Amino acid sequence: MSTPTIAPPERDPADVAPADSYRKSDRVWVFRNGWRAGVIEAASPLAVTVTYRPGEHRGTGVDTFTASYVTRRADADPLDRPVPVSGLVRRIVRESAA
Repeated sequence: MSTPTIAPPERDPADVAPADSYRKSDRVWVFRNGWRAGVIEAASPLAVTVTYRPGEHRGTGVDTFTASYVTRRADADPLDRPVPVSGLVRRIVRESAA
């Protein structure tokens, strides 16, 4: 899915996922002067905290948004964090490289 085109007040409430359905590191779009790529930091029943790029520059912002201002994102972005690798997988990779 590419960048959303509909503003939060125009979204169908049935299409808005509850804030507490998001998990840490989920990829999202957030609406802040347009839709911006972001990553979930924390979620509660009322809102989510997101790290996002507020403009075209390299800096990031952290803000809290209600559910209507957030939607899931499939597109990759430099903000995305790598998926943690368990110690067992690291050991197997290290041993197979030896």
